[in-house]
Amino acid sequence: MEPKKGSLKSTIAVSLTNYLDAGSIVAGASGLTLWMKYLGLTNVDAGWLNALSANCFGAAIGAFIGGRLADKYGRKTIYTYNMLLYMLGVAIITISFSFPMLLAGFLITGISVGVGVPASWTYISETSEVKNRGRNIGISQLAWSVGPVIIFLFGWLFSPKGFLGEEVRSLGAFVLQTDNSAALDLFGNRLIFFTLFVVAFIAWRLQCQLNESAEWTEMKEKRAEAVLKKPEHPYKELFTNLINIKSVAFLVGIYLTWNFVAGTMGFFMPAIYKTAGNLDESTANLLQAVMWGLTALFSFFGFAMLADKVNQRFLYAFGTSLGVAAWIVLTFVGVNNETAVWAFVVLWGVHAGFGVQAFYALWASEIFPARYRAAAQGVMFFIVRAGAGIWSFIYTGVFMGSDFSGVGKVMIGLLFVALLVGVFGTPKTRGKSLKQITEELYGNQG
Repeated sequence: MEPKKGSLKSTIAVSLTNYLDAGSIVAGASGLTLWMKYLGLTNVDAGWLNALSANCFGAAIGAFIGGRLADKYGRKTIYTYNMLLYMLGVAIITISFSFPMLLAGFLITGISVGVGVPASWTYISETSEVKNRGRNIGISQLAWSVGPVIIFLFGWLFSPKGFLGEEVRSLGAFVLQTDNSAALDLFGNRLIFFTLFVVAFIAWRLQCQLNESAEWTEMKEKRAEAVLKKPEHPYKELFTNLINIKSVAFLVGIYLTWNFVAGTMGFFMPAIYKTAGNLDESTANLLQAVMWGLTALFSFFGFAMLADKVNQRFLYAFGTSLGVAAWIVLTFVGVNNETAVWAFVVLWGVHAGFGVQAFYALWASEIFPARYRAAAQGVMFFIVRAGAGIWSFIYTGVFMGSDFSGVGKVMIGLLFVALLVGVFGTPKTRGKSLKQITEELYGNQG
């Protein structure tokens, strides 16, 4: 069954999930040093926050659960009611006054993000027209990028030295009834998490009005007709079919290596700017806002407008090469060099618009059969985000506070692996329906 025309409206509604996913990561990143000061946290504590958040283990657990549930109960059902879990998580963070409470909020939010990713990406892919699938995935990535832009702008405005810093501190003194300096400095970050709660409520209301994926509905009807023949468990099919094993290895190969870099940047980059580059809170958040603004711009003009029309191997190679170049500049010219920092911001921002993240979202939602399409994404997201969680402990234990050039060289090596694997393994899916892709890859097995 081919998707009906008019997928743009549903894509925009579902893409709010991506806004919230990325927004929760950068909201934590933009206020990390403030939370550490307020609660007296160590680098190890910061590593736990990152590890259990939407950046790592929290999302890993959620994806593993959510992918399977989306195949069993429906894409729309899962990502819609998952918004309620997200609202609970960010609400806990907003009112946190202890490390265990903050950690619980990060974990719940992270699990929600993981649950929503495979369901939402699969829904967008399945409800897209053949010639607009890349465009719609690109729009979802645009939302992923806009979230950090807005959150980092808020961070820039609300930070203690920001444009509205004094006003926010005064509001915090009134609301919290305290003159504790660390608590007042942190109040702006609490407000940022509250905005995520509001957007999540709006997204929940909009997504409740959408229809279920027609391809999932058709798949369930076929399963019901074949009720006498007990189907194999999707995870058994996923790891015993050679085509699946190759697809999982390829996608994890590009996404895991890239996520080691992007995960570090998403959570620790403001801290890197401030410690290694000696920049203040406001400037660090402004740099991140500019970077994500460029990512949003090129998610649309670099990916959404081109992915369905040009050679995807070339587009992937060009975008990912810019990411490698960005870290070469920052590592060998220096994080203390203002020109190098801005060159890094521009190169990485452009790269992230049509680099690994966008292509992973597209290819992962294309090359698996509908009956375990979301489950496959959930397993891969689990592997990637769990790996990123382990990496966060390695980073905080080995690299954080050490010579930055060593960190940079590791990042360059990881990105180079993602570049090579992606270029040599680019699947030939452009211009083909999901049904056609499944038939070409799996034949009667699909």
